[in-house]
Amino acid sequence: MPKPDRRCPTCRSPVPPRPGNGAWPFCSERCYLADLGRWMGEAYRIPGERAGDGAGSRPDEEEEGSP
Repeated sequence: MPKPDRRCPTCRSPVPPRPGNGAWPFCSERCYLADLGRWMGEAYRIPGERAGDGAGSRPDEEEEGSP
């Protein structure tokens, strides 16, 4: 059974085999960095409410109104 033709997720060109390709699953470091830039720029998103990192509130601020 032949292996499926692998395509770069960024530019859709054929991807060299994994052992000789340090940018796997991308075809080149350029495509790898382009994808990384999209992640860092928040171009890829999961639909829904943003969870946040908790940096905006402290536990003692949440209990401020209680006796």
